[in-house]
Amino acid sequence: MGPDDFRRMALAFDGVCESAHMGHPDFRVNNRIFATLHTGDRFGMVTLTPEQQREFIDGHPNMFTPEAGAWGRAGSTRVQLASVLEEVVGEALTLAWQNAVTKGIAKRSKRPRSRRPGGKN
Repeated sequence: MGPDDFRRMALAFDGVCESAHMGHPDFRVNNRIFATLHTGDRFGMVTLTPEQQREFIDGHPNMFTPEAGAWGRAGSTRVQLASVLEEVVGEALTLAWQNAVTKGIAKRSKRPRSRRPGGKN
């Protein structure tokens, strides 16, 4: 798989736009990054939960590794584009997109409600 395939797959989800972060392309839904392409286009990244990350790494150790440091411990998962299978990266991208959508909905629902004059909602 090449970077153009990864980009095409990431952009196929509802509400996704391509932007840039720290000098490399990223893919966002509800302004939340769920995937990126690294400089040099050899690697991608998907934002998984730590549990999801463990499943992908255990099941496909030649395709997925944790990103370095705290990001990796939190679920940021490096995708080896040269060795990944399209179906497998499609599953990882789907989970990453769902995680971003769900997180955006949860954050919006936690916003304090504005109060009407007189103390009634």
